[in-house]
Amino acid sequence: MSTTKKIHERTRAQESSSAIERMYITMRHLFNRGFYKPMGVSGETLREALLLLRPEIYGSIGEEKAELEGLLYVVDRLPQGIEECTFINLTSDEGYANSHFEPIIPPKRRRNCYRIDKEQMNIEITRGRSEIYDILTHLTFLFVESHKISKRVIIDEEGTTVRDWQKLEKAVTSTKKLTQKEREIAITHTANILGRTFNELTEAYPKFSTESQPERLLHIVYWLGKLAIEETVNNNKRTITFSPVLRERLGHHIHGEIWADAIKSVLHNNGLLERPIHIISANMHSVMNSIFAKATLKGTDAKKDIFDTYEALSDSKNSSLRNKVEKLALQSGMLYIKDTSGTNIDVQIFDTDKIDFSKTGFKFSEENKENKPVIFVMDYAFGEQAYETLDEFLKPIKVNSKKVHLDVKSISIMGKSGILEGGKGDVMIPSAHIFEGTADNYPFKNELSKNDLIDCDVDVFEGTMVTVLGTSLQNKEILKFFKNSTWNVIGLEMEGAHYQKAIQAASKVRGSINKDVKVRYAYYASDNPLETGSTLASGGLGTSGVRPTYVITKKILEQIFNS
Repeated sequence: MSTTKKIHERTRAQESSSAIERMYITMRHLFNRGFYKPMGVSGETLREALLLLRPEIYGSIGEEKAELEGLLYVVDRLPQGIEECTFINLTSDEGYANSHFEPIIPPKRRRNCYRIDKEQMNIEITRGRSEIYDILTHLTFLFVESHKISKRVIIDEEGTTVRDWQKLEKAVTSTKKLTQKEREIAITHTANILGRTFNELTEAYPKFSTESQPERLLHIVYWLGKLAIEETVNNNKRTITFSPVLRERLGHHIHGEIWADAIKSVLHNNGLLERPIHIISANMHSVMNSIFAKATLKGTDAKKDIFDTYEALSDSKNSSLRNKVEKLALQSGMLYIKDTSGTNIDVQIFDTDKIDFSKTGFKFSEENKENKPVIFVMDYAFGEQAYETLDEFLKPIKVNSKKVHLDVKSISIMGKSGILEGGKGDVMIPSAHIFEGTADNYPFKNELSKNDLIDCDVDVFEGTMVTVLGTSLQNKEILKFFKNSTWNVIGLEMEGAHYQKAIQAASKVRGSINKDVKVRYAYYASDNPLETGSTLASGGLGTSGVRPTYVITKKILEQIFNS
């Protein structure tokens, strides 16, 4: 047997993998330190790692031209006005809700942010470490882009700027509403500054606009550039700080515990605490609509394909139809718990004893009628928060000094994830979760299988899933490695391993719940990050997510009702 020496060249996937690891170690270090300057020496590792990674979501971050889709993705997840701030302070829930400060909530991420003054933005962190990683990654991207702008507009060391910049400044600082002509002149100058075409900017323009800020794209570009110029010329560096209270509280499950205790007290007050419980992590509409939509339909609507109804219900314009379904659900034993703990996870509880199954389209087994199960639906968790919330919920509770263990029969996780073969709207059924950056793996017996969805008009893939540290750090090389290696990865998401860690701890180690608890995982694809133009930054699922969502929900409910 000849032993030829392997030449160890680091592949791009290995480089990327260690860049991700470096980013996480650096972020934890900066957090422990309490503050850092993103464009100073302390932020250098983060910037370099991000530029080495060049994640799919941030498109052309490594090139000279500015990245527009990535910018839109990031500003949708950060508070409006953050581009104007030199001080960004990450805090715990420290009582700003009771102050005169108006909360600013980003459109695509529910988090409370407060503009303290002209220079400072506070962002409240209540969902644990994953949220800090998410925000710091987005901010690093923002600052890298801002310095690209300043490089293109500064002519000399005194800070003299090019004509394009002066024209942009004039348009942004003007108090009058811009005419179409003025807007197009400003876009021309901005396109030049960003190294993009007039056409590209005109297309992106309306996506950034809001009612209060129609010229928002100009505004963002101007402020990013302005602060970067100040950093370069006057050494006036932007600073990110972490509040002392946040540093002390992080990892203590404070919000998860408040959340779980509030839900258990609702279960107790309604006499549901000792009934069989089925947990489902999903959105706040699919379970409710699957059970109650049919009974609310009249006349021609009742003859329509049920998926058309679900599609109509997913459109926020149809509020009267939505309200009808919700009203029936609340009359039929549904309890809705709006979150006040800071986890941002709302909850619905369905008492099957109060549901009239003859109107639902589901069969309910005789045995279940005697056991009267309770269905507990929790909204999506975010990253590590999945462990915190489920871990706290599965713990026994003291009632009148007696320890009560919850009778959890099954836990079903339905989520959105990136797919590696297949496309938007396809379904993935995992057999194990692997935690990115480690060889930690969580195999389990999934009660759902490909055969369950065989005639549902969706493509289904089975295999392992990777739980990534953050979706915004993945690039093609890492994804190809996942797909082509013997790990047999079919998709990537952010919560699976964290949920499974909590389930295994509670059922196999702590004995808090039955060791034979049934587990179901299914995901529908929000994008295929390996196909150019199918990254998350290329826009939402639209209606293509409706069928897979309801197909999975239906299968989960059928198994629960007939178990």
